[in-house]
Amino acid sequence: MRRPAKPLHRLQAIALLSALLTTTTWATEKNAQHSNTELVRQSFVNWQQGKGTTFDLLAPDAVWTVAGSSPVSGVYKSKQALLEQAVKPISARLASPIKPTVQSIVAEGDVVVVLWNGEATALDQQPYRNNYLWHMTFKDGRITEVKAFLDTYVLNDLMERVKPGI
Repeated sequence: MRRPAKPLHRLQAIALLSALLTTTTWATEKNAQHSNTELVRQSFVNWQQGKGTTFDLLAPDAVWTVAGSSPVSGVYKSKQALLEQAVKPISARLASPIKPTVQSIVAEGDVVVVLWNGEATALDQQPYRNNYLWHMTFKDGRITEVKAFLDTYVLNDLMERVKPGI
């Protein structure tokens, strides 16, 4: 006759199973974190080379918040709203696209934070230089939420000084 397993063996088995599940979950999260970081890094490389922008990673229903006080500060509840109501009015005042330079990228879980500088020439031929920090939340390889911080004084100056081009 077989003896029932000792309670201690059951506890050890449960602890081992729990550790394996935790390790597997941690590894999956680390892989997603690395993947999201690489998506962001590559999107900035593409942007720098004129082959797209980080906006290409946005989910259609992404929520984008521009912090501060500027004509484009506020909450945009879709990619299209952001592009039409914030990106387009800024781009309409620039003679050249903003060229990004990444300072750092930090990730934890499904969040990637990128600190970057942007430079462009405005339609009045004056330089436009701003500093940005984007706190981006990912789901399934798409950006679903962004909190964007920038020097709104510099942006306000551009928006007030330069009339939009055609």
